[in-house]
Amino acid sequence: MLVGYYGEHNLGDDALLAVLLGQLPAGAEPLVTARDQQQVAASFGVACVDRGSLRLVLGALGRSSALVLGGGSLLQDSTSFLSLIYYASLILAARAQSKPVLLWAQGLGPLRRRRSRLLVRLLLAQTTACSWRDPASAQLARRLGWRPSSGQRPAAGYGPGVGSDPVWTLPARPWQGRGGPMVVCFRPTAQLQGQAWAPWLAAMARLAPQRDVLWLPFHAHQDRGLLAQLRQEGLVPAGLDGRSREVQADTPAEVMDLCSRSGLVLAMRLHGLILAAVSGAPVAALSYDPKVDAAARALGCPVHDLTAPVQSEQLVEAWQSCLDQPPAPGRLEQLRQAGEVHRSLFATLSQPAR
Repeated sequence: MLVGYYGEHNLGDDALLAVLLGQLPAGAEPLVTARDQQQVAASFGVACVDRGSLRLVLGALGRSSALVLGGGSLLQDSTSFLSLIYYASLILAARAQSKPVLLWAQGLGPLRRRRSRLLVRLLLAQTTACSWRDPASAQLARRLGWRPSSGQRPAAGYGPGVGSDPVWTLPARPWQGRGGPMVVCFRPTAQLQGQAWAPWLAAMARLAPQRDVLWLPFHAHQDRGLLAQLRQEGLVPAGLDGRSREVQADTPAEVMDLCSRSGLVLAMRLHGLILAAVSGAPVAALSYDPKVDAAARALGCPVHDLTAPVQSEQLVEAWQSCLDQPPAPGRLEQLRQAGEVHRSLFATLSQPAR
């Protein structure tokens, strides 16, 4: 059973699922927890169970041979403490049935409540094996008692059991976007409200004014309509408005095709940044979250913190420096190799559960 934030019409989570399915051992029959089961089944050709029903998921777990928490940050309490209880219920049920529990390419936290940290300490002690998608998550896990197994070898620049986000391992695309449009993967966020958008939109208006700007929603329910909202609020400069339009991609592969033909991708979404870079496209990041900042710095592309004061002139200068300038192939290869760490986790499925 593969558990994650699947079937929520979030292209980043779809990309994680695509990688996870590709790393499963030969002969494995995945059962995926999904909100929109029809969409996931049609896109990936897998059996699904309604992730919104804990009763149905627990019943399906009883028919499964192992539990895999796949990608993202599932053990956290920023969504709610009940979300953490949901995943705790699955982990403890699997262990009560002597089934392996794998935490695959997980982020960990935030854990704002003392009871959350105590619960996660218990859960980490129950897992068969873990791999982490970033050093900060691994550090928090260590403070809560996790230790890597003896067989987990570190990737270059990382500790044992730690790698990069697994989406870096998707097959690269040849970049064909010189002189192409700009693509923006933006999301609504508390850091940008009303006039706080002004310097960012002004910089976009001044940058490469002859190119089209394609607004790509990554999360259908959250991001779609952002351009229309900004227009309604009168925030989009005329020079940007006339060449902007929203586009749709239904799969990570469609995202990569679009990005591979672009001259620059401005990404606020973590997996928008990663998919664009894997597509060979020039990228720059807008960081609303430390995970975005960390990925951008690992790649070596410009990144600006949404909470820090900024002038449009600074943004234009930084973005102009990477327009039609793809990321260094060596950086991409290092991140790809670091993402392969998570594949080794499945070797534990051939061993008896602890």
